[in-house]
Amino acid sequence: MRTALVIGTGLIGTSAALALASRGVTVHLADHDTAQARTAAALGAGTDAAPEGPVDLCVVAVPPAHVATTLADAMREGAARAYLDVASVKGGPRRELEALGLDLTTYIGTHPMSGRERSGPLAATADLFEGRPWVLTPTRDTDTEVLNLALELVALCRAVPVVMDADAHDRAVALVSHMPHLVSSMVAARLENAEESAVRLCGQGIRDVTRIAASEPGMWIDILSANPGPVADLLSAVSADLDETVQALRSLQSSDDAKRRAGAEGVETMLRRGNAGQSRVPGKHGAAPAAYEIVAVLISDQPGELARIFADAGAAGVNIEDVRIEHATGQQAGFVQLMVAPAAAPRLAASLRERGWAMRQ
Repeated sequence: MRTALVIGTGLIGTSAALALASRGVTVHLADHDTAQARTAAALGAGTDAAPEGPVDLCVVAVPPAHVATTLADAMREGAARAYLDVASVKGGPRRELEALGLDLTTYIGTHPMSGRERSGPLAATADLFEGRPWVLTPTRDTDTEVLNLALELVALCRAVPVVMDADAHDRAVALVSHMPHLVSSMVAARLENAEESAVRLCGQGIRDVTRIAASEPGMWIDILSANPGPVADLLSAVSADLDETVQALRSLQSSDDAKRRAGAEGVETMLRRGNAGQSRVPGKHGAAPAAYEIVAVLISDQPGELARIFADAGAAGVNIEDVRIEHATGQQAGFVQLMVAPAAAPRLAASLRERGWAMRQ
């Protein structure tokens, strides 16, 4: 791939353009908002000048509702040898293109499974897709050259290609992305009018559950409008679970021993189902989930503290598998939770104590 046209210079489009440009591809940028395209160009994502002729690959990175019409315009203009989109839904846009009677041998639907809570070109990074799954949804009509160009794009962005059926993809993202986002928003909405004294007690648990609720609503309306059926089906199942859990909790308030036991069993069943589901979430680098030991270290909120603790962990010969920071309420301090292999935890804790770090018991 020597040349590319990226239509849509938001987070995903600009990030893809930055990755391609950094690896020697001549990238042309287009957007209905010309100022946004100029911003992406100023960031080094390419040029906002139109290409002089057909490019190798046209990447359409616009909201799902506009994918089909944008692709259709580009195809009719002969803008490229191959076309793909990066929308978060796949079945709908392809059916719209089919209804328009276009030749789809030059098109493949794709979806990079990566993003941020922020949107726009200023949030873009060249490494946004690195190590992340990038779904490709070829059909029997997809030309081999088109599939190869899509695979080259994924490789240049250092993502991991995953081939799926378009409708299966839409059901999957409803489960692992779209439905969880709405549930996160519903939990976060409980905080909107809560007493300030209650909100001040927020800890890491509520931060984890509500983190994705900070995303731009307009973007999510576009996504959910393109995949409403599968998301509604999943929310209906969640609603049934909520009803059962509410009934179980009400039973725990009963003065009848049998009802209380039944309520406890109902709540425990839901918690254990949650355990079982969470255990299926892939672990590091997409491998099977691994159990880590947490070594919690007290740190002050000042420059250099994290670097120092990582250096001391390295000096102890321990690999940190993951890390979280638990901030203390009302204090300029907190705990760094270092997740390490269980066998390495005692050695790391002892080494850090020797270097003067305070540990949580």
